[in-house]
Amino acid sequence: MIVVTTPTGDIGRQVLDRVLDSGEPVRVIARDSSRLAEHVRAQAEVVEGSHADADTIAKALEGADRLFWLVPPAGFRDAGPAGSYYLDFTRAAAQEAASRGVRMVHVTSLGHGYNGAAGLLSAALDMDELIESTGVQCRALALPFFMENVLHQVQPIAQQGVFSLANTADRPLLTVATQDVAAAAADLLLDTTWNGQARVPLVGPDSLTPDAMAEIITETLGRTVRYQQVPLADFQDRMVQRGASPSLAQDMADMVDAQNNGIYNAEPRDPASATATDFRQWCQNVLEPAIRS
Repeated sequence: MIVVTTPTGDIGRQVLDRVLDSGEPVRVIARDSSRLAEHVRAQAEVVEGSHADADTIAKALEGADRLFWLVPPAGFRDAGPAGSYYLDFTRAAAQEAASRGVRMVHVTSLGHGYNGAAGLLSAALDMDELIESTGVQCRALALPFFMENVLHQVQPIAQQGVFSLANTADRPLLTVATQDVAAAAADLLLDTTWNGQARVPLVGPDSLTPDAMAEIITETLGRTVRYQQVPLADFQDRMVQRGASPSLAQDMADMVDAQNNGIYNAEPRDPASATATDFRQWCQNVLEPAIRS
């Protein structure tokens, strides 16, 4: 039995569809089962509740042997410092999985070995240590910047010909497409031969600066799109103005600062970590249709 968390999220939904296609028995944990697609409700068992809740996770893991784990974003609600949020959310699941002999495949950040505050990324790396400390058999999918983050810029790209981040314009920013993350996660969930604990870095095949990303977006859309770097202090202030808690705004700023300081290059990786989708393919297959619509 495979248990999938975040079944309506971007990555979780794609993982779920892949494991359902395999014919394996699947159980999902969902806060609101009405948000699940009809084919999911027809094919998978549903445990309603939060996967941070000890009783919910115990119920979901009964009779299971594999777990896909992803901590959902805290959103703008004041969940406190990211480190506490990630650890509190994960603790019960890691302990329960270890006690039941359940293998975990979990989503985390690339950057193991980085020295310095990294906000949300530090929280994810601390979560890895917690999971490993339980002795559970696990594979940590270590990820850089999601290409899908650019989808938050659809409106300014379409209307103003600009996309903006607080990331340094001329520093390469490693990226990955969520479809490749989901494919790797599903492959590991369906493979019952691996044991022990290991990290699995997943990085797209190209290494582009935000300026270079803008050039590819320009070529894909056939009209000029430029990159605009936002000062980090302004980025943090804007988050608070939009309703983010001060702790979340600080964690986000620390994350971007760490990205600008090379956190994704701190962790060794081999050529096998290269995923299939490059940024140009992603722009053609995902970004352009989103803008045209």
